[in-house]
Amino acid sequence: MVYIGAVQAVVTADVFDREPTAAELDAIECEMPVIQANIELLDAQIITLDRTPNEVDARRIRRAHRRVLAARRTLANTAATQVPGVGA
Repeated sequence: MVYIGAVQAVVTADVFDREPTAAELDAIECEMPVIQANIELLDAQIITLDRTPNEVDARRIRRAHRRVLAARRTLANTAATQVPGVGA
């Protein structure tokens, strides 16, 4: 039986074994408020999985959902103002 595989490591490991670029890290940093708001929403939803949500739980979920929407709006507005020729 003949083994068929990549002879060079560069062929299979080029794209996946690199560090993020500065631009990718900046994009993650800009999206961090949205990521954190989504985590808070998910936490609020997880709390209600094993029981019937009461009024406090419902309020917590609504607040977290509003934070997600506000963070997305802020990100969209800042992204639109940073692109040349768009928004202004």
